[in-house]
Amino acid sequence: MDPNKVNLSNLEQQSPSDIETKQFDYSKRAQWLRAAVLGANDGLVSTASLMMGVGAVKQDIKAMILTGFAGLVAGACSMAIGEFVSVYSQLDIEVAQMKREKLQRGSHLDGQSQSGQESKGNEKLPNPLQAAIASALAFSIGAMVPLLAASFIREYKVRLGVVVAAVTLALLAFGSLGAVLGKASPVKSSIRVLVGGWLAMAITFGLTKLIGVSGL
Repeated sequence: MDPNKVNLSNLEQQSPSDIETKQFDYSKRAQWLRAAVLGANDGLVSTASLMMGVGAVKQDIKAMILTGFAGLVAGACSMAIGEFVSVYSQLDIEVAQMKREKLQRGSHLDGQSQSGQESKGNEKLPNPLQAAIASALAFSIGAMVPLLAASFIREYKVRLGVVVAAVTLALLAFGSLGAVLGKASPVKSSIRVLVGGWLAMAITFGLTKLIGVSGL
C-alpha cells in the first residue's frame, strides 16, 4: 500500500477543528518558548553587564559574585512582578469582554450551552501566576551562566575572559533558538543578539571604569 495514500486518508478523516486545534496548540507553545528564550537572554546580558561593571573597578571575586547574585534576584523579581501585573491586566480585559459577550448571547443560549462556552473561555484565559513564574525562572537560568563562569576562577583577567566567553556562547545559543522559534535566519539573529550583548557589557565596563578612575 502506498504510504502517501495512507497519510492522505488520515488527513481526510481528521476534522477541520482537529487540525485547527493542533495548529493552535503548536502556536501557543512556540509563543511561550520564545518568551522564555527572551527572558533568559535578558537575564544573561543584564547580569553579565553588572558583573563586568563591578569587575572594571574591583578585582575581588567576592564583590563580582555578590553583584551578579543581587542582579539575578532583583531581575527575577522585577520580571515576575512586571509579567504578573501585565498578564493580570490582560486577564481583566478578557474577562470583562467575556461577560459582555455572555450578556449579548444570554437570551439565545440555554444554561448547558452557556456552561460549555464558559469552560472553553476559561481554558483560553491567561494565567498571571504561571507567566510570572516562567518569566522569573527564564531570567534566572540566563543569569546563572555568568555567575557559574566566574565562581571558581580567582585570577582577575582570566575570570573576565571566561565570563565573556561563556556569555558569548550562550548569546549565540539563545539567538539561534529564538530565530528557530520565530522562523527567522539563525545566523542574522545570533549576530544581532551577540553584538547587542557585547555592546551592553562593553558600555557598562567602560563607563564604570571611567567613573572609578575619575573618583566620583
